[in-house]
Amino acid sequence: MATRPVLTPDLGEPGIDQHLYRSMIGSLMYLTASRPDIMFAVCQCARYQANPKLSHLNVVKRIFKYLKGKPRLGLWYPKDSEFNLFAFTDSDHGGCNLDRKSTTGGCQFLGERLVSWQCKKQTTVSTSTAEAEYVAASACCSQIIWMQHQLLDYGLNFCDSPIFCDNEAALQIVKNPVQHSKTKHIDIRVHHIRDCFERKLMHLEQVSEM
Repeated sequence: MATRPVLTPDLGEPGIDQHLYRSMIGSLMYLTASRPDIMFAVCQCARYQANPKLSHLNVVKRIFKYLKGKPRLGLWYPKDSEFNLFAFTDSDHGGCNLDRKSTTGGCQFLGERLVSWQCKKQTTVSTSTAEAEYVAASACCSQIIWMQHQLLDYGLNFCDSPIFCDNEAALQIVKNPVQHSKTKHIDIRVHHIRDCFERKLMHLEQVSEM
């Protein structure tokens, strides 16, 4: 997906057939279950299903052209890889030009096997990069805890799973048990990641930016 121009409602452009646009988005959403490389672009286009414009349709066609050019691109699951649970999380800050909400991204691995991935716009506006990354880490933590519970049914215990994040401030917020003034504005439901950290269900580790 081209980084510029950024997708907007484009109210001045001519509209297109909503049924056609939604059917194309639905097909792509189904495909994201096996093609995480198109996850972000498809989610961006899906935001404009209520009133799609010609510019949105062109971006969707670009995704189909990409898929046509990469028919054999897929995920590799080596059988001799280690079987340990870990995750990566990241977020942009105010990436949406309309409401300045950030987008959360996360992926979970079992060894070298990518088994789960997410891309979702955050429900609130983050006032700092640290907050946006902290909210993303919290969402990733929820997915990790759910996977831990599922794997327990198979007799596999993966407590204290690492979550890799590239923001030092977000790591410090998780590790700091004191609710200082800089984090009081963050929704209380997000702070469950601290509880998981204290119970040693997961821990955050810093990873360098790409």
